[in-house]
Amino acid sequence: MSRVLVASLLLAVGIHAAEVSPGAPTEPVQHPALFLVGDSIMKTGTGDGSRGPWGWGQEIGTFFDTAKIHVYNEARGGRSSRSYIEEGAWPSILEKIQPGDFVILQFGHNDTWNSPNNPNRSTITSAGDETIQVGVKGQHKLVHSYGWYLRQYVHDVKSKGATPIICSPPPRNEWEKGKIKRGFDGYANWAAEAARTSGAAFIDLNSRAADRFDALGESKAREIFNDRQHTRKLGARINAECVIAGIKSLKDQPLAAALKK
Repeated sequence: MSRVLVASLLLAVGIHAAEVSPGAPTEPVQHPALFLVGDSIMKTGTGDGSRGPWGWGQEIGTFFDTAKIHVYNEARGGRSSRSYIEEGAWPSILEKIQPGDFVILQFGHNDTWNSPNNPNRSTITSAGDETIQVGVKGQHKLVHSYGWYLRQYVHDVKSKGATPIICSPPPRNEWEKGKIKRGFDGYANWAAEAARTSGAAFIDLNSRAADRFDALGESKAREIFNDRQHTRKLGARINAECVIAGIKSLKDQPLAAALKK
């Protein structure tokens, strides 16, 4: 359990945070569909994104042929791979998935150690099968690893006859000697491992985006971040372009056929 960075905190504070079921999408789903499932890095911001943070899922739709696929950005800010399930967001999406659909998954920013004030979203920092029971006063939950939750999504998607794609989380706005930090504290590798062991397609968004940000240079790249975690519109566009490049690089990936020529 040395890799469980959140364990002592969770045991101390319990699981008092309220859990709210966000409900299902209100619009009728058209198929084939691409569901984007993740956190605020995928969906955040208001208006047209000209000000403040902006998620890459709100940029990616322009790359697809709307006559071939319908894109639904179902990411939710502040959610981890665990809390997206426990709050009811994933079950509501899962019941709408049909054979021939696609799901792109990207979590990590809220699974990390930065969740001490949100114990209901922390996960074990690994891709393994470790578990820990947390809670106080008769309230208990079994918490799994980040990788375990990703594998659960993949299992669920495959059970519906759909295609899962895991993305590693893109880099934070953190730099060392003029280079953006890569790996996201191990989450990029754990995402890759979860994809490999579950048979999901994998896009190393972390490395692809890091390459783009490094090419811009630290000074210019910092300008396209809104804060330590979130990008502005241009940064979101770059992340979206990296996802598209990743889709194109995947061998025998049917989602690539839905891209605009």
